[in-house]
Amino acid sequence: MKSCLDCIPCFFDQALRASRMATDDEQVQKRVLDELGTMLRHLSLGSTPPEIGRLIYRMVKETTGNPDPFRVLKRESTQHALALYPSLKKTIIESENSLLTAIRIAIAGNVIDLGVSGSFDLDAAVRDALMMDFAICDYAAFEKYLTESRQILYIGDNAGETVFDRLLIEQMNKPVTYVVREEPVINDATAEDAVQAGIDKIATIVSSGTDAPGTIPGTCSLEFRELLDSAEFVLAKGQGNYEGLSDDNRPLFFLLKAKCRLIANDLGVTVGDIVLKGIHT
Repeated sequence: MKSCLDCIPCFFDQALRASRMATDDEQVQKRVLDELGTMLRHLSLGSTPPEIGRLIYRMVKETTGNPDPFRVLKRESTQHALALYPSLKKTIIESENSLLTAIRIAIAGNVIDLGVSGSFDLDAAVRDALMMDFAICDYAAFEKYLTESRQILYIGDNAGETVFDRLLIEQMNKPVTYVVREEPVINDATAEDAVQAGIDKIATIVSSGTDAPGTIPGTCSLEFRELLDSAEFVLAKGQGNYEGLSDDNRPLFFLLKAKCRLIANDLGVTVGDIVLKGIHT
């Protein structure tokens, strides 16, 4: 999915939010925006948003001197999600379709996205996801791939959301390789965040080898690309992974909440909708 002119205000909003998380110095924050203005003159809108985001967040780190501006919020998000874990597990076990309920809950966790907004209501997101209809629900194909596959490649998204992914992984009951970012970018999950969520107890954690806020195969490690190419069943969480992989020519399932008008339009849904979409399946 390529960037467009409407992405530019969002890039500035993200850069300002990240700079404010990184430092209280308004002069440094202004320098981040100045740097971004210069960068965008030379960046092609033919790139995906995560490709451009990768360069922006690198610049924010270099300009502010803070390598992980969202570190505290990431840990707090995971702690909040872990506090919800017992009740969410009970909800899944007691539901009529435990797998579909676990999918709904995993998608609810996708609201923890500090690239899109500086705040979110996790409890409300869970309630909504359990009640609302899917805008796209390729559940039959998902169930078929799950039944027929020996193992799963699960590409994660945000810290805190990892706890909700854990609930789905436990319900799928297949060997899972869980993919995280190589280095901190926004509040995307790294190996440290996945371990805090308990993913290491139920899955093998690997890095995609990139610091992009999404999965762009060309920026990923050879090891990850080989895993992706050989995977029988791939799940990708969140908008960044959709932006990076939606044009990829392989079977994939995307689990996300549409939080951006452009992504919603690309999917043919409305902002706020929940989506389980298979491509090339």
